[in-house]
Amino acid sequence: MLVLLLLCLVTAFSSGCGSKASLDPAKPVTLTIWHVYGNQTNSPFNDTIEKFNASEGKAKGVIVKVASVSSSNVIDKALFASAKQDPGAVPLPDLFTAYPRVIPAMHDKLLHWDKYLDKEDLAVYQPEFLAEGYQDKELLMLPVAKSTELLFVNQTYFDRFAAATGASTEDFADYDKLFELCRKYYTWTGGKNMCQLDDFYNYYLTSMASLGDPLIKDGKPDLASPNFKRIFRAAAEPAIAGGLGIEKGYAADAWKTADLISNVGSTAAILYMRDYVTNPDNTRETIVTNYYPCPVFSGGKVTLLQRGVGLLAIKSTDERKNLGAVVFAKWLAQENSNLNFAMQAGYLPTNKEALPKLLNNPQDVHNFNYRKLYTCMQQVYKKGTWLHLPHKAAKIQQNLEYGSKNILRAAHQQYLQEIAGGANPQQTLDKLVEESYQKLLNYKQ
Repeated sequence: MLVLLLLCLVTAFSSGCGSKASLDPAKPVTLTIWHVYGNQTNSPFNDTIEKFNASEGKAKGVIVKVASVSSSNVIDKALFASAKQDPGAVPLPDLFTAYPRVIPAMHDKLLHWDKYLDKEDLAVYQPEFLAEGYQDKELLMLPVAKSTELLFVNQTYFDRFAAATGASTEDFADYDKLFELCRKYYTWTGGKNMCQLDDFYNYYLTSMASLGDPLIKDGKPDLASPNFKRIFRAAAEPAIAGGLGIEKGYAADAWKTADLISNVGSTAAILYMRDYVTNPDNTRETIVTNYYPCPVFSGGKVTLLQRGVGLLAIKSTDERKNLGAVVFAKWLAQENSNLNFAMQAGYLPTNKEALPKLLNNPQDVHNFNYRKLYTCMQQVYKKGTWLHLPHKAAKIQQNLEYGSKNILRAAHQQYLQEIAGGANPQQTLDKLVEESYQKLLNYKQ
């Protein structure tokens, strides 16, 4: 009898002796989630969660409850505050979406998906997307849906510029030519920027990789590389002289008023793109938005930056919550579930069967703008190489992103002042580009 009791104690967590945790549809477990898709009242992910709750969740005894819909930065701050139990911080959610940058700070609190999902479960994912979730051989993040970067163009306004100047959309394929267009547009409009890079860090990362030269080497950014100098100078010239926007935030606000007519940014921005612009007199003008592959530098290869948050779970002492998180994750990864959510949100599915099904058949997408978006992505998908953000590089990203924008913004103002004072434009630009590069080498956020 004593031997039997000891065996039960030893195996309690695996075979259970009647105590193994399990899900019960009659007594469902509720999981809270914070996510980034849309907003509280208009979210394709909320719709997807409702479908789960009414189907697989109901059958297995799992209810997912949306507690917050916000930006990734807001979620990051809330996570860190909750994890540290800061005064006024809200309790941690059971599930959340975030970028891998949160993993080092949250590591000890995270559920290890690979302890619950077998090879067959993981085989449904696009391998490149799944790989991003591993850190130190531990699977801490699962891919949900991905975006990449494209060039968005207000075609209505660009066509007017092209008709007056001879500018061509063919120049969108090459960064050097795109930046030349930016300066021409600045002159033609009397001081309006044509384009914006939503993320300088992503621009550096993909452009360097495209040229076969990694941005980060041995844990440090290789800013001394001739390729980096080339890439930096190409963007710095129109940023300083005018034509490339370097305002705070994303291009969405300036896009609404046609203060920008193009931007390189995440395909997920389609959720917020409007089909009209608002004029200074508050009248509206309908516009056509077109999508083009992200430019590359001459000699570079098409590189697809995989953007988008992943799904993470807080490891719970209530094993039913851990099991419930796995049920939700597995359902979300199924081909139909994943494809339907991705198409509704304008994202790329992460299921390896759903991804080619969508990009090989964009004509089947009902939403007109999404259909154009996926048709453009089809072009690059077939010849591009996927690239994910480097792990444990959050500080490098922050310094290069904020440093580039802050330094170039100040240099632009200095350029305008010196030119107004009679300085030689080209000499002044060359000087400020070099000074900006030197400042970036030592920038600390």
